[in-house]
Amino acid sequence: MKRFFLGVAAVAGLVLASSQAWSADRLLNASYDVGRELFVQVNKAFIEKHPGVAVDQSHAGTSAQARAIAEGLGADVVTFNQVTDVDFLVKKGLVTADWQKDFPDNASPFYSLPSFLVRAGNPKHIKDWNDLVRDDVQVIFPNPKTSGNARYTYLAATAYAKEAFKGDDAKVKEFITKLFNNVPIFDTGGRAATTTFVQREIGDVLITFESETRGIRKEYGDDRFEQVTPSVSLLAEFPVAIVDKVADEHGTRDLAKTYLDFLYTPEGQDIAARNGLRVRDAAVAAKYKPDFPEIRLLTVEDVLGGWDKIQKEHFAAGGLLDQAYGSR
Repeated sequence: MKRFFLGVAAVAGLVLASSQAWSADRLLNASYDVGRELFVQVNKAFIEKHPGVAVDQSHAGTSAQARAIAEGLGADVVTFNQVTDVDFLVKKGLVTADWQKDFPDNASPFYSLPSFLVRAGNPKHIKDWNDLVRDDVQVIFPNPKTSGNARYTYLAATAYAKEAFKGDDAKVKEFITKLFNNVPIFDTGGRAATTTFVQREIGDVLITFESETRGIRKEYGDDRFEQVTPSVSLLAEFPVAIVDKVADEHGTRDLAKTYLDFLYTPEGQDIAARNGLRVRDAAVAAKYKPDFPEIRLLTVEDVLGGWDKIQKEHFAAGGLLDQAYGSR
């Protein structure tokens, strides 16, 4: 149950943070919904190296987080799972336009991919994306309108369909529509979707980041759940950035940079790998290689034309995502 209690702790931490005066030795990190366990461990290790420092956490779908920051949530840093949500903060004047140059690997210290979690024995014999549109399969993933996690699921399914149907847009749209129609509940974030699948026992397959599927299986055991790695998935980068306007107001810029730099250190990378994330550090990646199945990863640039095109064609009002969502 600890994965679910941590959600309460994260909210409590946010309330505590908002009730205290800001200082140069206190940060608020606004992060993605299923990153709670990761950042509990990151923050503990970071604070041990920097006594007297405090790091508070806020967790939700990253699109919701970005809107909250634009509306006044005083986050000094963001550790998101979607580039477009950081770019939203750029448009709001909160983050500098060249934020991806501030840290290595386009400011993405680790990455993941949409993966599947099924019930023990895989009773519906789910192996790949094409199984998810069968009439006898219920699929659980959060609302792509509020969750970066779910947007990657939507984009990964779209990328798969583009390959499977050789770019036939009508068949791709039909595939995505069938997938959405197989989702009985659209939760607002990844952790709520996990609760729906694990605790409420709704659905035959959960689609979420590989790190989350690994964490659930590790906590609950192979006698309850199994991971299924599809034949192909989409590279999901986890961008980080200093919220420049907030950090400058709080006087926390130096600490914010030191905190995000820590994610790239061998210790930070090791924590990420232990939590099911694929990391950039070659030595750490080699150490954990047996834990991560081989998979062919597509990129948004190669398959979908990059984030600017995706934003216009898929995520803008009335775009392809709205059309698929509205077809339910």
